Amino acid sequence: MKKIPTELEKYFFDLNGYIIIKNAISVKELDACNKIINNLQSIKNGEWHGHVHGHNYGGKEGLNLQQIYEAGKPFERLIDHPSWINHMLEFVGGKGTFDHQHGPLFIDENFANIRGTGEAIGIHSGNAEGIQRNHYRYQDGKFHCSQVNILIALNDIGPGDGGTVVIPSSHKSNMQHPEYKKNKMKKKGEFSSAEKMTGSIEIYLKAGDALLFVDSLCHGSAKRINKGQRRIVVYRYGPSWGFFRHPYRPSKKLLNRLSSFQRNIVMPHEKVLKPKE
Repeated sequence: MKKIPTELEKYFFDLNGYIIIKNAISVKELDACNKIINNLQSIKNGEWHGHVHGHNYGGKEGLNLQQIYEAGKPFERLIDHPSWINHMLEFVGGKGTFDHQHGPLFIDENFANIRGTGEAIGIHSGNAEGIQRNHYRYQDGKFHCSQVNILIALNDIGPGDGGTVVIPSSHKSNMQHPEYKKNKMKKKGEFSSAEKMTGSIEIYLKAGDALLFVDSLCHGSAKRINKGQRRIVVYRYGPSWGFFRHPYRPSKKLLNRLSSFQRNIVMPHEKVLKPKE
């Protein structure tokens, strides 16, 4: 059964920029996803495994397995998972407007992230940056968000595990956090993390829980100090007129496997009209 966002969830999403969905995926789904990750974790940055690509931003933020929805049925199911698909439809919004011209939603990036001891990602985003791609708006009783993320914990994330860090309500702030530049996301092997920023909250999740947040929320992660791995999956949803964040495209094999609803979320773009040559 598809979950419907409650009035409390809508209130706190508007107020804080995020909500937590407990037990978003089942133990069976969790095990299936982790089994696939076990077979992909040896991929190095820049390498391919089928249509899944090893990637990072050049810092010490761990390994991203881009295009993770190509990895099999357990990740295909996450495209329109009943625990959050109606939340995405509500918070991205746009029903009855041009935002639905090509379809109800669009996933512009999807990846799993594996992070080990000593790794983290610095703070990034925030409304003060004014980026339209992750814009937040509420007007005439409706949400209109350009990007809303679902972050699913594939294992328990507690103290010392490098949890996601957020600055509550920063999706509405008109000023940049005074400590932003010191803690911002770094590149080229430099390290940064976000847990020491004044006013920040580190989010702890149980395996199977999900953090849903608007991307204009200022966020990053704490440094992982415990042994082992932090495993998460992130799918980013926005209006159908959006386009891919990275130069990846869904494979024909994937598109052929998906339902029509899923396919319209993954690739809502029509075939290009061309004159006869």
